[in-house]
Amino acid sequence: MALLERLGLHRPELRAWASYDWGISAFQVAITTALFPIYFPKVVAADLPPATATALLGLVNSAAMVVIAILSPILGTLADERASKKPMLATFLAIGVASTAGLWFAGRGDIWLASLLYGGAVVGATGSFVFYEALLTHVARADEIDRVSTAGYAIGYIGGGVLLVLQLAAIQGIIPLGISDKGVLTRLAFVATAVWWGLFSIPLFRGVTEPAAVPGTPTPITPRAVVGRLVHTFKGLRSYPQALLMLTAFLVYNDGIQTIIKLAATVGSEIGIAESTLITAIVMVQFVGVPCAFAFGFLAGKIGAKRATLLGVATYAVIAVVGRNMQNGRDFLVLAGLVALVQGGTQALSRSLFARMIPVARSGEFFGLYSVFEKFAGIFGPLTFAVSVALTGSSRNGVLALIGFFFVGFLLLLRVDVAEGERRALQAVSIPG
Repeated sequence: MALLERLGLHRPELRAWASYDWGISAFQVAITTALFPIYFPKVVAADLPPATATALLGLVNSAAMVVIAILSPILGTLADERASKKPMLATFLAIGVASTAGLWFAGRGDIWLASLLYGGAVVGATGSFVFYEALLTHVARADEIDRVSTAGYAIGYIGGGVLLVLQLAAIQGIIPLGISDKGVLTRLAFVATAVWWGLFSIPLFRGVTEPAAVPGTPTPITPRAVVGRLVHTFKGLRSYPQALLMLTAFLVYNDGIQTIIKLAATVGSEIGIAESTLITAIVMVQFVGVPCAFAFGFLAGKIGAKRATLLGVATYAVIAVVGRNMQNGRDFLVLAGLVALVQGGTQALSRSLFARMIPVARSGEFFGLYSVFEKFAGIFGPLTFAVSVALTGSSRNGVLALIGFFFVGFLLLLRVDVAEGERRALQAVSIPG
């Protein structure tokens, strides 16, 4: 039990909460990172030029992010008012699981079906995560929130990694299923992802208690009232200036992080790194990230979550330099190792830092905004990358240009007064007006 306490998993409700990360991470790895991004251009959109297929997938991703950016703060507010975080999570979970399983029917030429199902799956996953994160402040005490948040990421790395290894082994014939068609095996992997995700969501619904509704008159579900509530949410965050500053810093440095995650494989492919090496790197990140995420939780307990996050952001600047000088597969694996070292911990502690500085009664509302900032992170990084490539003719210089995001984000985070943010959050007892 002492070990579980150090890991942040010492109570049943904490383990139940973290189990959702175990399940949804399988979707994030298999569907958004490793399998579907390869299956879509090579099978579904095989009749289109590769660049067109890639662009279409990017467009679907963007559309899904816009939907969630609009919905999440509104639904987060309604969830706070009606004590419906778990029902909201269940709704998005159902959309995500059904859409993911539906990818079984997406074969060659089924471009619009695959796009619709993939978009629905991304909306379901991203939407459910808003309410999952909003429950963090209800299951974890202030003195354990950093460890619990990093534990969620670590558990997610394990869950996503284990299933991905099994899926790849089946597709490559290492695990014999009596099926030789890799397309069919990949589609079976999509169904397995949906089952895995749904199965490991059960502990959260059984073991995490839904917090009570906040006092006051619930917002009517009408277009005018909902838009007014959304404006109120944005204005309300200004009452918590340290949380707002933290969110701004997160927007900047997470833009750099997301750009590296999305474009590292593209840059690797450009310099001739084999697809097998790229997949190996993805798997490696999953498993190396486990102890590293837990380690960030321990480190936060020693030096504070803010300092530990600053260390992670500074490391990403080093990662950008390594990416600039990458020459071969070995260098790419070193890059992946560095990402694994800080990715989960930096994002987990960013989440827990923000959670410390918002009122518990408005966690759904403000984590809806957190989701908006998280989704918009990734707009300016790729744009900066593209402009740099256009000006210099080198994707390597594009990677190096991302250092600016880490530098500015580091400086903004340095200004965050966590103690003042926590004090302000504790003063709030209800949603005003």
